Parts: sequence; C-alpha cells; structure tokens
Amino acid sequence: MDGSHPLMLWSALFFLLVLSAFFSGSETSMMSLNPYRLRHQRKKSAGARRAAKLLSMPDRLIGLILIGNNAVNILAAIIANMLAIYYVGEAAAPWVATASLTITVLVFSEVTPKTIAAQNPEWFAFKASHILKPLLQLLNPLVWSVNKLTNTFISILGFDPNKNRDDSLDTEELKSLVDISGHKISDSNQGMLRAILDLDNVTVEDIMIPRNEVRALNLEDDIDVLMDKILSCEYTRQPVYEGDINNIAGIFHVRKANHLLRTETITHNAIKRFADEAYFIPETTKLTTQLINFKKMRSRFAVVVDEYGEVQGLVTLEDILEEIVGDFTTNTADQIEEVVAKSDGSYQIDGTATIREINKATGWNLPTDGPKTMNGLVLEQLESIPDGNVSFAIDEYRFETEKINGTKVKTVAAMCLKPAEQFKD
Repeated sequence: MDGSHPLMLWSALFFLLVLSAFFSGSETSMMSLNPYRLRHQRKKSAGARRAAKLLSMPDRLIGLILIGNNAVNILAAIIANMLAIYYVGEAAAPWVATASLTITVLVFSEVTPKTIAAQNPEWFAFKASHILKPLLQLLNPLVWSVNKLTNTFISILGFDPNKNRDDSLDTEELKSLVDISGHKISDSNQGMLRAILDLDNVTVEDIMIPRNEVRALNLEDDIDVLMDKILSCEYTRQPVYEGDINNIAGIFHVRKANHLLRTETITHNAIKRFADEAYFIPETTKLTTQLINFKKMRSRFAVVVDEYGEVQGLVTLEDILEEIVGDFTTNTADQIEEVVAKSDGSYQIDGTATIREINKATGWNLPTDGPKTMNGLVLEQLESIPDGNVSFAIDEYRFETEKINGTKVKTVAAMCLKPAEQFKD
C-alpha cells in the first residue's frame, strides 16, 4: 500500500464521520422539534414546512436516517480496519480499529452533534431538511422496503405500526406549558391563562353571591321602601320577588328607574312591568359553560337555583371575568376586606369569605370540594354552633373563632403552621 492510499482512506473516513454526525444530529433535532411551535413557523419558514412534511411521515424519516447512519458507520468501520492493518498489522488491527473508532464516533459523530441538535433543534432540523428531503426521494424504494419489513415485525410483536402519536394536551399539561413559558409571557398574562384553564374545575356555586347577601326587591314592601332600595342600591340589577325570594318575578335594571319615575303613579305592578325576565341556571354549571351561555343568551345576570328549584344566589358575567382577570369591581359593597393579613403572619377572615377567595388571598390549599365559606367550614369541623370562641386545626392550618353572632361565625383568626415556600411547586 503506497503513501497515497492512507491519505485517501483518511479523507474517506473523515467524510463518513461527518455524514454520521449529520444523521445523528438530524435524528435528535427532528424528534426534538416542538410540534406547536413548528405549526406556527410553517406560515413563515420554508425550512419549517420541509421539516413538518418530513415529520408527517415519521416511519420513513426514521428509516432514512437509520439507513444512512448505519451505512456510513459500517463503511467507517471497514476503512478504520484497513488503516489499522496498514499501521499495526492484521493481528492487532481489529482491536485498535474498534477502540479508536468507538471513541471517535461517540465524541464527534454522536454526543457532540446530538447535544448541539438538542440545544438548537430548529436551526439544525431546518438546515438538515435541505438534504433529507431529496435524499428521501432518492432512496424511497429502499426506505419503503425496510419500513415494510419493520411494520410486519411490529405487527408480529402485537403493536399497531399505523398508530399515530397523540400530541394533544389536557388541562394540567397546558398549565405546565404556561408555567415553563414564563420568560416569554408576563406574570399577568400567565395568571389569566391559568385562570381560564381552571374555569372547567369551578362551578357557579363557587363564585355566586350567596342567597343571604342578595339585594332584592320584595313586592310586598311599601312603594317608598322599594324606591329607596332602587335609588340607593350600589348594584345595577336587583331581583324582584313576591313574598319569598323563590318567587322571583323578574330582574329590575337601575336604568329603568328613570322610566319608572316618569310614570304618573309608581305602583308595584309598574315595578314588575319594568323588570326583565329572570334567567335561571343550575348551581352545578361549569364556569366555561356559563360564560358561553351568557354570550348565547346575551345576558350578564343569572339566578342560581339548586336541584329543587330553590334560589341559592346570583352570578354575573363580571363574577366570571373576575375569576380570569382578578377583581376590578368598584362597588362599595365589594370594597370590604374579607381576608386581612396581620403582622404576625396570621389572617383575620370574615365568615362570609369563600374558600376560593381565602386560597387566592393567602396562597393556601384549603379544600374547595366541601363547604364554600369560612362559616360553613367552621360549622362542618365543629359539627355544632359553638357557645364561645374555639380553636381547631385542618392539616397545617389553625383556626380560632373571634366573633360569633347567633348561628353565624362572623370572624376567624387563621394561621398556616408551615412556611409559604413549602407550598410552591
């Protein structure tokens, strides 16, 4: 073997190692592409469109890459063995060639290109698609034959070779996706996206204005009392009922007050006539469903009823929107702090505060599948109305009643016995 032969063999070996690196990096980059980002990039990038086209046939793409990678690695092994024979003789050649080629392939043709491709999948894949696409067309008969044999073997093993991967995400996975995109999405937008995804887990019962807090017009009251309620109420809508809150006759909007005042004689029938028809919804309705229903009904206000038709409270479009964007109401009735932080790390909580409001204000994880308010939580734990102030604990949370008024717990002092950072994911 003259001196020119080793040079040619070294050149061929170098070229094959480069090809091996290309196929290794292509495999990693193609499989690492984010399918959702790729779908978006197809609109403005030819490389993205080529990569998406190749990924639409994953069996052929993988077959092409593996055929190419194995072919060049086998050829590289043959040439390495020839070089080893030239330098160390036939006896030691297999061992020297195997050891040296293994290290070289691992470092330069496997680990290095795959690391670069994993860190820059779009850059590598889009450029590799320039070569992979025509190469697939050229070797299509061979790739098809290999895939046919492979699919037959997969079927024999009991798997479906034509099964497509499901890339759809459920709600919890979407939340994780929002969380890991934190550096690209502002905190406020992240919060709104998470809140939207949570709407399916919340019912109108969780956010409604409870029955005992409903401001309504009883047609059995005197006209002067009714007009005072209409003109002094901080809400834009009030239910109108006859005798019992369950007998709702309609919803009176404050803008109708001007029309009412123009009538010669203000009567109970006039108030009833100016009231709009009430819109009733079940207390178990999911917020996502109700948001859509409000749009369909072109309504912003609904009366919440239980399975027996008993009125349980009211819910508005604003209540649902506040679950997404946070509190934005300016009603004086809503300006009362229901959860007040104290300097010692404890909280003073109003008995009417909902468990969801408490969790949002404190960052706690009190159970929301039981009582809806602080008062209900206390009564469930004690199983009776206490005669005096008492304390109790739920997991790591400690509660102590501060004010009790008849059958209701007015205020509670609460504290978490664990540091807040322990609740972070």
